[in-house]
Amino acid sequence: MVRKLFIGCLIVFLISACSPLISAPVETENQSNPFSNPQINSTNDYDLNLPDQITENQVKQLLLQMTLEEKIGQMTQVEKNSIKTLDITRYYIGSILSGGGGSPYVNSINEWVKMIDGFQKEALSTRLSIPIIYGVDAIHGHANLYGATVFPQPIGLGATRNSELVREIGQATAIEMLATGTTWNFAPILAVPQDIRWGRTYESYSENTQVVTELGTAYLQGLQSIPVDLYSKPEKNIFVLATPKHYLGDGGTAFGTATQFIFKPYLIDQGDMTYDEASIRAKFLPPYQKAVESGALSIMISFSSWNGLKMHAQQYWIEEVLKGELSFQGFVVSDWGGIDQISDDYYSAVVTGINAGIDMNMVPYDYVRFIDTMKQAVENEDISLDRIDDAVQRILTVKYKLGLFESPYTDTLLMDQVGSEQHKKLARQAVRESVVLLKNDNDVLPLSKSTQLVYIAGQAADDIGIQCGGWTIEWQGKSGDIQPGTTILEGFMAGFSPESKVNYDRNGDFQDVADVGIVVVGEKPYAEGVGDANDLSLSADDIDLIERMRKHSQELIVIIISGRPMIITSAYQLADAWVAAWLPGTEGAGVADVILGDYAFTGKLAYTWPRSMDQLPINLNTTSSLDGCDAPLFSYGYGLGNAGSASIEWLNCD
Repeated sequence: MVRKLFIGCLIVFLISACSPLISAPVETENQSNPFSNPQINSTNDYDLNLPDQITENQVKQLLLQMTLEEKIGQMTQVEKNSIKTLDITRYYIGSILSGGGGSPYVNSINEWVKMIDGFQKEALSTRLSIPIIYGVDAIHGHANLYGATVFPQPIGLGATRNSELVREIGQATAIEMLATGTTWNFAPILAVPQDIRWGRTYESYSENTQVVTELGTAYLQGLQSIPVDLYSKPEKNIFVLATPKHYLGDGGTAFGTATQFIFKPYLIDQGDMTYDEASIRAKFLPPYQKAVESGALSIMISFSSWNGLKMHAQQYWIEEVLKGELSFQGFVVSDWGGIDQISDDYYSAVVTGINAGIDMNMVPYDYVRFIDTMKQAVENEDISLDRIDDAVQRILTVKYKLGLFESPYTDTLLMDQVGSEQHKKLARQAVRESVVLLKNDNDVLPLSKSTQLVYIAGQAADDIGIQCGGWTIEWQGKSGDIQPGTTILEGFMAGFSPESKVNYDRNGDFQDVADVGIVVVGEKPYAEGVGDANDLSLSADDIDLIERMRKHSQELIVIIISGRPMIITSAYQLADAWVAAWLPGTEGAGVADVILGDYAFTGKLAYTWPRSMDQLPINLNTTSSLDGCDAPLFSYGYGLGNAGSASIEWLNCD
């Protein structure tokens, strides 16, 4: 109590001395819910509100009172299902996370709040009442939560080239996270994938460093900037903590260098990067440099390696480059058990990882072993107390900037924003802008809404789970009605005229010939290395479906749902139009919006589209001198309609 009184007086004094930097509470017309139409400040408010001196003094005072055990606890992050009752208090745990699919048993807003506030209550019962910070992977909305707005995966957002849209999506995601008490998002992904066989390709915005830098920064700012119509909370500098990841070069690992096995052998994810330092600095470092300049206060390390040494052990890149050269002031967090991969000797792995600059260890399971190992390493003088204090100072600083000490529990005023009409409208806009028109012979698109007979086929036409992809309800995602929303089929059903006859059969088993056939094909949900693939060709079933629909359609449109470009060359001539819709999320009706002409096609490829598997890896860095059959099917930036590209000249390259 004495400590709190002292700090409280200090805050009052410093705020009164710096009052021009603090916004007064704002009265709104809707006092009961001031979040009905959030807007984003044009400035980085989280850098301006609370004077750094206040936070520095708070952290210094707290560090002086902490025992070694309390400090190590702050460096420990535990998966929610692994933490035992009262162990947050017993071991002073600093952070809890939900992994992919890590929801409460009953997946509802109220149960999320009950779960996280319960963890928080236990943390606050410790001697120093240091709150936990709770993290999730909300890469395309708070998609672990049933009923959340699920936005297009980042690959689709990359096709929009719309940084303001991405910023607004970051803001909406932050609001839906805070509605459940979640204050830390393990996003954005700042990878610059150079090989689309990588199962994480869809998690990144583009193969182009500049696009990743621009959109990743926009998403970060959307997460962290406090909306102007929220009541001012002087103690809160950042809205939701963003985490640019995975540092560094995870999009540049070489095919065949992965050694991980989860469900299947990985091929490229968590593999080895063999670029020289100059190439790393040119291709992969700029998004992080911009993120740090834009207020990033947490960065996650990559599972991958550089020249055989795990990034979790790369002291040069973490301590010297990130914290030194780039002046990163936040804390560095490991990936899921990433420190364990440094060495088979756990003690050596922990010592190496912490000394390399990792401040918080996502354990995620056996936290007691980690805590005991840390204490032993300090006793052996293999990890210095200065290194511990540096890590804890960084973590506590972020907790203060999040306002967790003053407002540790969930803000219930935000709960009605989860899955709100405003957020769904934003998601549908994102879908429309992400769709890329690849082929449009004889201007078959947009379709007439008064078309008399329409046949629609393909499981993906009426499957929310396939639309959303991985990191949705479950780590790997799954097919089916896993989230509320609109499917592509529902968009067409609502979009065509009531006089039109629209028939759907998943398998395309039709008898007559329709005026228009629409077939939706592509990939089933996956995540991380489980999605690594040595063949990106459309499946035999998808080819058969396209051929079947061709026989029953005067004009045929193919829509591809996928997390990366696919090999479509053998089926290209079967359809009059091809549309890449990526992984649109819960508002699949946005795909119908552009196909039916309510909105123009504006999307541009954020990745090079190969003609054949033999061309991989292929990207904008390797295609400038290629022509004819050696060139990709569609070049980076390609898109018909208002995107401005000219139709490709078909080449028979068999």
